[in-house]
Amino acid sequence: MMLGYLLGRAGIDTVVLEKHADFLRDFRGDTVHPSTLRIMLELGLLDEFLKLQHSKLRALSVEIGRETFKVADFGGLQAPGNFIALMPQWDFLNFLAASGRRYPALKILMSTEARELLLAGDKVAGVRASGPEGAFDIHADLVVGCDGRRSIVRAASGLEVESLGSPIDVLWFRVSKRSSDPSEILGHLGVDKMLVTIDRNDYWQCAFVIAKGGYDRIQAAGMESFRASIVDGARFLSDRVGELQSFADVQLLSVSVDRLIRWSKSGLLCIGDAAHAMSPIGGVGINLAIQDAVAAANLLAVKLKSGGLTEHDLDAVRRRRLFAVKVIQRLQITIQNRVLKPRILGEVRGAGVGVPWPIRLLNSSAWLRQWPARLLGVGVRPERVRSPENP
Repeated sequence: MMLGYLLGRAGIDTVVLEKHADFLRDFRGDTVHPSTLRIMLELGLLDEFLKLQHSKLRALSVEIGRETFKVADFGGLQAPGNFIALMPQWDFLNFLAASGRRYPALKILMSTEARELLLAGDKVAGVRASGPEGAFDIHADLVVGCDGRRSIVRAASGLEVESLGSPIDVLWFRVSKRSSDPSEILGHLGVDKMLVTIDRNDYWQCAFVIAKGGYDRIQAAGMESFRASIVDGARFLSDRVGELQSFADVQLLSVSVDRLIRWSKSGLLCIGDAAHAMSPIGGVGINLAIQDAVAAANLLAVKLKSGGLTEHDLDAVRRRRLFAVKVIQRLQITIQNRVLKPRILGEVRGAGVGVPWPIRLLNSSAWLRQWPARLLGVGVRPERVRSPENP
């Protein structure tokens, strides 16, 4: 949607395909980071965007055992992007779609899915799509796969994927929120579990971290055992875990961390999770995808308009974005392997919870807490909107 908006804004005929009839999807990334807020400001959309219902996260804390530690403070970042906006992703997508209607070059087709790539020799020349009225072809100078870690476009492209592995999966569910609940505590780390609580105004969207492939074992132990594990991870939820009546109220996210060796070939480009699947750690996936979209528009819009796009031009997007992706994926893998894996697999059970020394150090210094806030909120090599706006 962001790339479609930017290309439509540049006056380039652009079609966005969305396979569902609406954007109302649950269990998706809801953290709009300062880097994305800055993009919205540059597009002149921020004031209207922030009129949508959201909550502001100005600092992050983590609960380890029965102690709370401050780990990041966004207050030191440049305003207006000195907080994380917590907003359902469907509201963000609806906002971008509505804002894009001002650009006649942008067309959004709902209930329409790309099924396969169209080829002209070795060049990708469009997609065969399926919509409410049946199958049809869309011919294009460029096809961009933005369809996530299970990308149909990526699979059809034959581009090689490098898997970086993940020892964890995540169970998503929701429980109601009370006015007395703690604020700004995002993570709850116990001896053998990790629970993340994301504020969605009137309820908590919860992520319960489990060992890779461990969902069958949790289901076999029963819902009562799972509820007890939730309470053990976040005690303030003890009076409402009964809202989870069965495992039908729980959704499994199979975590993978990978990236394409090459993100493009003639006539085709992949960005976002289709190019580099991220761990949910830090909630950075949506924001990295938006950075990819901005970089792609910056690098390709003028050449798309002139008709002079080359494979080298497409690969410029990977070259621009790869360092940022590598840094964040390496950080995520380190946290997975050194912090989460030993606990989720019970390897630290005998030694108690234990507080990693970097957490204690961050908690002791407000000055230090600005740096994880900057890394998480702004990221590495943040993009600025440089693509043209069609007069």
